Amino acid sequence: MLASLSLLLLPLALAAPTTSQLQLRNNNVHADDITPIVKNVQVGVRPYYLVRNMTDSPLKQKLESCFEKPIDVTQFSISHRGAALQFPEHTIEGVYAAARQGAGVIECDVSFTSDRELVCRHSQCDLHSTTNILLHPELASKCTKPFVPANGTAPASATCCTSDITLAEFKSLCGKQEGFNTSATTVEDSLYGTPRWRTELYDTCGTVFTHREYIKTVDSLGLSFTSEAKLPAVEMPFQGNYTQEDFLDQIVGEFNESSIHPSRVWLQSFELSDILYWIRSAPAFGQQAIFLDERVETPDVYTAVSSLESMRNLSSSGVKIIAPAFPYLLAVDNSTNTIVPSTYANNAKAAGLDMITWSLERSGPLANVAKNEDYYYSTLYSYIRTDGQLMEVVDALAQKVGVLGIFSDWPATVTYYASCFGLKGGFRDKKA
Repeated sequence: MLASLSLLLLPLALAAPTTSQLQLRNNNVHADDITPIVKNVQVGVRPYYLVRNMTDSPLKQKLESCFEKPIDVTQFSISHRGAALQFPEHTIEGVYAAARQGAGVIECDVSFTSDRELVCRHSQCDLHSTTNILLHPELASKCTKPFVPANGTAPASATCCTSDITLAEFKSLCGKQEGFNTSATTVEDSLYGTPRWRTELYDTCGTVFTHREYIKTVDSLGLSFTSEAKLPAVEMPFQGNYTQEDFLDQIVGEFNESSIHPSRVWLQSFELSDILYWIRSAPAFGQQAIFLDERVETPDVYTAVSSLESMRNLSSSGVKIIAPAFPYLLAVDNSTNTIVPSTYANNAKAAGLDMITWSLERSGPLANVAKNEDYYYSTLYSYIRTDGQLMEVVDALAQKVGVLGIFSDWPATVTYYASCFGLKGGFRDKKA
């Protein structure tokens, strides 16, 4: 453990790929005309393991037929926080891993620092669980809630936010695998809460980055972008005069200052008001902004928000793309024992809404999803038994629901499927 901690304390200069030498290369180029830099896509052994683990079926035969075929970059494969199954999330190393796995779209969850600079973090207040901030006493002392050790009656706790520190201070941090050990009695022990089915093999001072650096990196790779405006955990207006609208404008502004064509940008938010604001204020970007719909997660609300009337209301407001978690797009038909589109998916399609979904490869071995009451398979407990069935889930989302793309913590899995079926992702398949 001491060796691992020393790696997390390495200076940023040793953390590998830097964005300082990258140059914007695709100014104002439409998404359809971008050429990805990665030619030798590598998906590793996982997709092949999943296919071999499937029961015999025409789908398995189709996927087996692609074992020795070349694999292409595809926008159907969307990198969720980089390649977070094995790499620290929102690090440059994770971005390059996702790009090598053929992800055509790379994500940045956007938060802001105390000096109002945009950075990529899944949550404004997750630094204690995704970086080594607690190992830096001068920075840890600035945390909203400094580390408190477990004491036998209460778990260990800490809350460290991007808005607690400056950009320069943020850039001094190392990214690490997401996790916080609530049994920890020391700061050092608190860093190790990684789920057992993940790995810390690449947990060696991941390079954190700003939203501007994200734009430069993804552009240099010839890929597309999906920036999510994370709901601020601080009171807005921040510092009295930095409003939510300022935050949303700043995200769009950084794409504009880099001359990124709006067709390459898929803005996201869980806040419908954010999406509607972008539609009004930046229509070129707003037309393919993604409403991340978690209203369905409340059972007594699910029926109402899944109704055709609700979907038509969303469409008439200007929303074009919705994205719930994938279990809400799927159901099990017990009469045929097959995965079918949910009422939500059918009504969204009937209302003319396009769909994207999230997030695969966040559940570990699928044999345990029912026992663990895993969120991502909550509508499929009666069906899912083996890892190979992950490919059936992807197939149902692609062929039966018709999603434009799938977020995954390990893009290789979706890339393999999409390449085998010739799916280009985004609106490209609809044009074909």
